[in-house]
Amino acid sequence: MSELTARGAKIVINDWLLLKPEENLLIVTSERHLDEAKVLKIYAKKIGVSVDIMLVEKSGKKVGIYFDKNDRIFDPYDAIIGATEYSLVTTLAAKRAIELGKKYVSLPLSTNNGVSMLAFDFMTENTEISKIKANLLMQNIRGSSKIYVSTELGTDLHLSMKGRKPGFFNGNVEDGGGFSSSSIEVYIPIVETATNGTLVLDGSYGYIGKVETPFKITFEDGKIVNIENSKSGKILKDYLESFDDARMYYGAEFGIGLNSKSRCKGDCYIEDESAYGTFHIGLGRNFALGGQHDASGHFDLVSHNADIYFDNRHIVDKGKVTIQSVYF
Repeated sequence: MSELTARGAKIVINDWLLLKPEENLLIVTSERHLDEAKVLKIYAKKIGVSVDIMLVEKSGKKVGIYFDKNDRIFDPYDAIIGATEYSLVTTLAAKRAIELGKKYVSLPLSTNNGVSMLAFDFMTENTEISKIKANLLMQNIRGSSKIYVSTELGTDLHLSMKGRKPGFFNGNVEDGGGFSSSSIEVYIPIVETATNGTLVLDGSYGYIGKVETPFKITFEDGKIVNIENSKSGKILKDYLESFDDARMYYGAEFGIGLNSKSRCKGDCYIEDESAYGTFHIGLGRNFALGGQHDASGHFDLVSHNADIYFDNRHIVDKGKVTIQSVYF
């Protein structure tokens, strides 16, 4: 294993999951990421933890369906790491595990440059600093009903968070009430039928990678109804069609990246969506985030440098969080 991969694995086990010797851990992974799972196991065993590795079937981006149908599969374990290519955090099994008070870390290891996600520098972001940032932001948006997003490229998007509570991820399960993700962000499970307007996508599209040329995506009543007919637009159109699931076209999450060590370069899905200065619209399933929408998967559309208003209060100024004249 490389020193950087070992560094990332140690962070996950010691700083995020906060394992205790009497606990038992399940690492859910795939053949592609088995070596990384074994590194995680090494560091868990050093604590004295009992560790099992579960290999998922080769079901690709629809891997979450299995964990919806088998929602009790995590019951025997005290802690779970979802370390497959694709996130399992929005599945019913993860939702149940969290409700039962188990520790759950979402660690989707998909990258596009051949480097283990565990070796990326963004993994070293200080969890205490990110917690302070997230709490300050949430204090100022909690209780809001409307979100408005605009960018100089032409994003003009209205969303609703009426009755929905924001949350945050910073890796640390204690800060997340037992549940966290490697993506450092504030997230909102938006009302699934209330997103309207235009998103100009200029960052990345989830697992696919970097957007080469910005393009327009139109939402009506929560659902994508049009994707600009361009080369970049066709990539997203084909990807969504590959799910063969109309529910994947609905916006179900709004997120604001808070990781100052992340860069949105298209090399790593998690790094892209957590990069400070970006926002994202999550499509598809959102149960574990506090939403009500089911689908066969979940992934995020990431864009840069937005002005973001919560109930007409200007909270993000061209990508920078600004609260009562405090910038970070």
